Amino acid sequence: MAGPTEFIPTSSLGDTLVILGAAGVVIPLFARFRITPVIGFILVGVLVGPFALGGMAAANPWLHYVTISDPQGLAPFAELGIILLLFSIGLELSFKRLWQLRRTIFRIGPMELFGSSLVIALVLMALGNTLATALALGLALALSSTALVLRIADTRTPVGRAALGTLLFEDLAIVPIIFLLSAIGRVAGGPDLGQFLNTLGLGALVVAGLFVFGRFVLPHLFAQAARTKSPELFLAASLLMVIVAALVTSAVGMGPILGALVAGLLIAETEYHTEVEAMIAPFKGLALGIFLLTVGMSIDLAFVWDRIGEIVIATAAIITAKAMVTGLVLWMNGSRTATATEAGILLSSPSEMTLIVLTAALAVNLISRDAAQFWQVVTALGLTITPLLAILGRWVGRRVDKAAINVDLSAEDAPQRSLIVGGGRVGRLVAEMLIAHDKPYLIIDANSDLVREVRSEGLKAAFADAARPNVLSRFSPSEANAVILTMDDPVAARRLVRQLRHDYPDLPIIARARDASHAAELYRAGASHAVPETLEASLQLSEAVLVDIGVAMGAVIASIHEKRDEFRAQIMEEGELDEKPRLKSASLRERAES
Repeated sequence: MAGPTEFIPTSSLGDTLVILGAAGVVIPLFARFRITPVIGFILVGVLVGPFALGGMAAANPWLHYVTISDPQGLAPFAELGIILLLFSIGLELSFKRLWQLRRTIFRIGPMELFGSSLVIALVLMALGNTLATALALGLALALSSTALVLRIADTRTPVGRAALGTLLFEDLAIVPIIFLLSAIGRVAGGPDLGQFLNTLGLGALVVAGLFVFGRFVLPHLFAQAARTKSPELFLAASLLMVIVAALVTSAVGMGPILGALVAGLLIAETEYHTEVEAMIAPFKGLALGIFLLTVGMSIDLAFVWDRIGEIVIATAAIITAKAMVTGLVLWMNGSRTATATEAGILLSSPSEMTLIVLTAALAVNLISRDAAQFWQVVTALGLTITPLLAILGRWVGRRVDKAAINVDLSAEDAPQRSLIVGGGRVGRLVAEMLIAHDKPYLIIDANSDLVREVRSEGLKAAFADAARPNVLSRFSPSEANAVILTMDDPVAARRLVRQLRHDYPDLPIIARARDASHAAELYRAGASHAVPETLEASLQLSEAVLVDIGVAMGAVIASIHEKRDEFRAQIMEEGELDEKPRLKSASLRERAES
């Protein structure tokens, strides 16, 4: 009989412990340092996988507690993570939005995918690979990571929309790519053109059937679930829909991803999509973490060490080629240079689907087992650095847009204008008020997309990072009527007020403050006026509540005035002012009447 010290946890229990432990450590730890947990999950996968601690578990039984005993057993959960991710993407879309993206999906998507495939294939052929092998590797490595890119990118931005359209086409192209590789491999019993057309036909019928179901049956199904007021039943109905859709599309050879995306689109058209999205979010994050663990576990550290130079060079070459092709395609199709550059770098790493295509190519003898392992490691490394590529893309995109500063300076030379630092809702409202009184102005913002949006509304705006030293001086603050700071960054606002007051002692500086304490800090830094945005809104809300619950209007006005005076005294004391600052526009009316 085995003693207590010889106890080894069951496979499923031990793996569950490792997965939950990784999620409980990686997510808060990396969030604390503002690093995406993607890197953490992959690194944990490397550590607990069969090529690191997992390989030592046979000689050290206690390692079964902290390693994955059956990496292949996690594959279904990793696939579920990708399915739930695509389902959540569908929830965020709509048929109207997809129609708006049709140009990106069916024009830019093919150009990017096949252009990148061609460049990679030509380089591989130049290195001695056959045409079939180079084509297989080119198609596999040209794919970009839907699971990671759409988790990083905001699909409401130009970069996010470009990435979304391109990735949707790549997901749709998976089935034709695998068919093409099987046909090239000429294996016995491989699919022929008839099989391919039959798959496409069945897939179209299934998708059409899902659309009919979603249009006429799904709203009633969710309505019944909602009437029960049972979150469990509502969640079960949601998961049932996505799993059934994924299984149906898989059964006809189209893959589960398409079904998951369609299921999300169908639910997005109902009034219950917000509730479903909130319920699915925790499952999506955990399942995606499992997928990333499996990616890490596929990395053989000994193999990587033996060929580290080749792997790094190959990864850098793939990323460079894809970034250049994607950026060029987007730029040729009308995207701004900065958007094309950022999107190109963001989409430059290989995909989780690359692993699937490599497996298909290996099965039909288009690539050797050694080559498949090499490119799997390159793919895993590319997935690991995808978050870093996103940061690099944003940095390079901003540097590309810096050239807009000189153009703005030459175009905006009106004297005695007001400079509004910050083009958000507050800055735009200030600009509209200045326009109403025929006063010249210029909005300055460091977000190039926001500057374009502001200009599209007919407002004057320039791209520049006013928080950087000496940048604002290029806009001649000495000739300005005033500088209005509307940015929602307390530290940057205080630093900028101090710099402006030092350089321009007589310049009127009006700054937006968060609260009374922040307003006092801005006054000490040299602001002419600091306007706390939360105080007046809070006082007006209190006034409305007191009146509605029956307190006499006179008493309400008196108490509001008393509270406002307390804030003024607080700002005066903390801001080291000689008199109480004005906090209410009514005081201006009183001065005008006196």
